[in-house]
Amino acid sequence: MKYTLNQLHVFQKVFETKSITKAADQLFMTQPAVSIQLKNFQQQFKTPLYEYKGRGIVITEFGKQIAKIVGSCMNNLNELEILSSAYDNILKGKLKIASASTGKYVIPFFLSDFLKQHKGIDLALNVTNKSMVVESLLNNKIDFAIISTLPDNIEINEELLIENKLYLVGLSKQNFISKPLIFRENGSATRLVMEGYFNKFKKGVKKIELESNEAVKQAVLANIGISILPIIGLKNEIKSQQLEIIPQKNLPITTQWRIVWRKDKNLSPVAKAFLNYIKLNKEMIVQKYFKWYDAY
Repeated sequence: MKYTLNQLHVFQKVFETKSITKAADQLFMTQPAVSIQLKNFQQQFKTPLYEYKGRGIVITEFGKQIAKIVGSCMNNLNELEILSSAYDNILKGKLKIASASTGKYVIPFFLSDFLKQHKGIDLALNVTNKSMVVESLLNNKIDFAIISTLPDNIEINEELLIENKLYLVGLSKQNFISKPLIFRENGSATRLVMEGYFNKFKKGVKKIELESNEAVKQAVLANIGISILPIIGLKNEIKSQQLEIIPQKNLPITTQWRIVWRKDKNLSPVAKAFLNYIKLNKEMIVQKYFKWYDAY
């Protein structure tokens, strides 16, 4: 067989898009050029890879198996390019991270200088709730996750970053007893912490549910209610006295922000470089950006 890398690339794109037109657009090729490459690739096999239906194209079962192998080959070629660049001291590739929502106040400071040092790296950072982050880990869609509590259904490695301190906060320390409790949505680590605390100490009070820490913070600022929130996301509001910490027994609740990855994950050169950077520089980063945190 004498297929070319271009034929492999074209077939993979047609398989992904299920359309010669879309494949041509994404590959910056003309439709006739894509059709020719596809036809030349088909000639390498006796069994059909695809069929035409109306104006569309359908990949056969045999074609799907070939596409799986082609995808693996293309990924390996990408790894080859990344490894070659790494040995030339030019780190290239994509770093894929998913972070629990409050992690957005943490992870940028651990990424900033690393990305400045390695301008060939593309970052894909998804900020969502913990359950979605864990799902990304389960499906092996990311290199690293930034979370504050460990999942119990995945074998992982971890590197601790910084403490996560959660306090009860409101517009004022005064007259807060009758205020509604503002919770995060199900699947949030902050929600679990808050439920665990109030199940013991505060019952029979009206509850409000919002879908992000930022939404909860704004609701507290509007004096709609009170909530338990990570202090790391309240720096400006506490400093300007827009919000107050409400002292309570057994608070703050302290967990740990950590970077985690699957034990069976084959880390790319980019991911390995980032992990090594974290291990070598995290103490300096904490001192540089989170010194204010020691007061709480």
